[in-house]
Amino acid sequence: MRKGRNPNGEYKIHRTALNAVAGPIEEARGLPNYFYVDPRAFACECKQVFAQGWTCAGFAKDAPHRGSLFPFEFAGMPLLMVRGDDNHINVFHNVCRHRGRILVDTPSTVKKAIACPYHRWTYSLTGKLTGTPHIGGPGQHSCADFEKNNVKLSKVRSAEWFGLIFIDLSNSAEDFDRYIAPLAERWRAFNGVPLIHTGADCTIEFALDCNWKLAVENYCEAYHLPWVHPGLNSYSPLEQHHNIVSQGYSGQQSTCYAPGVSDSVLNFPDAPNLPPFWESGAEYISLFPNVLLGLHRDHFFAVLIQPNGPGQTIERFEIFYFDEAVREDAYAAARESNRDLWQSVFAEDQDAVEGMQRGRHSPGFEGGLFSPAMDPPTHAFHAWTARALLNGRAVNNIAAE
Repeated sequence: MRKGRNPNGEYKIHRTALNAVAGPIEEARGLPNYFYVDPRAFACECKQVFAQGWTCAGFAKDAPHRGSLFPFEFAGMPLLMVRGDDNHINVFHNVCRHRGRILVDTPSTVKKAIACPYHRWTYSLTGKLTGTPHIGGPGQHSCADFEKNNVKLSKVRSAEWFGLIFIDLSNSAEDFDRYIAPLAERWRAFNGVPLIHTGADCTIEFALDCNWKLAVENYCEAYHLPWVHPGLNSYSPLEQHHNIVSQGYSGQQSTCYAPGVSDSVLNFPDAPNLPPFWESGAEYISLFPNVLLGLHRDHFFAVLIQPNGPGQTIERFEIFYFDEAVREDAYAAARESNRDLWQSVFAEDQDAVEGMQRGRHSPGFEGGLFSPAMDPPTHAFHAWTARALLNGRAVNNIAAE
């Protein structure tokens, strides 16, 4: 296979194969094994996919209070989420401007300042350098040749939507409102609803031995329901799922959602003033590149896909409700049952995605084929990723115009 270079000339990529991925679904081939198993391919993705454009990096709940600090890694970079006095979340590079020491190692809450553990340089919650102890010598906390007002933490462009925190490491993507507009318009009926998270009974985490893309593409389609999820398919059958394909997202629409996880527990309150579709409708959408969303009339979930090299992935799964009443003890059993339901569904996917990862080491497979009827959402994700790897994220933005 002919090998080329990406526009920056730093990583070898299989340009012929990527062009085949982005072709019409009837002719297309899936992303080849290289992009699931090779560390060089993962490094290319970090630069071409995750470090360009808007990407989901966390949840607003990660920094729940004023002064909350939440350190995390993203695309190999140490970052820091900070909720300020104005209740707004900012994201910074998690390094002191003095000697590059990681500022915050574990989630914590401070009153006013972020202090570096190394030399105790301190920063306000907005990133301004406020303290430089002994910089001019013992007992001298200022220096004639150093103006601390000119020094700030390196800020990362960020935005919040539906309880999620998105970042743009390139600082050059389109406005966030434009990026999210197609999905925000699709789900406009839920605009402004409260998102209620009640703690451990709303949280699930999976560690998967697979490439991050397999977790995304598995979620895109309903084709596997009868065999991987026979229980789910018994009340939410394949025939009631319909493809969703857009420029920046894809997935499934279900027309048979029935609120309530058990006859023995309370039903959750619905979001108010919903159109008739949501009476029995639900949507399961992969927002490219790395967040899986599930919207129903009575609850919403988001699954943050966190790559850990080419062969490991963490899924952070958080459930949200639409009414403060769900915090009451009367709903405790319902919340637990709902969490257990989704945990069992996603656990059933684990063998599938890990089996596909093992299959990516076989020379007998090199990308695979697509069903024109069943796989348009999966092909949409493959094609979007291929375009990003070939030309960077900007090509997807242009195509969306």
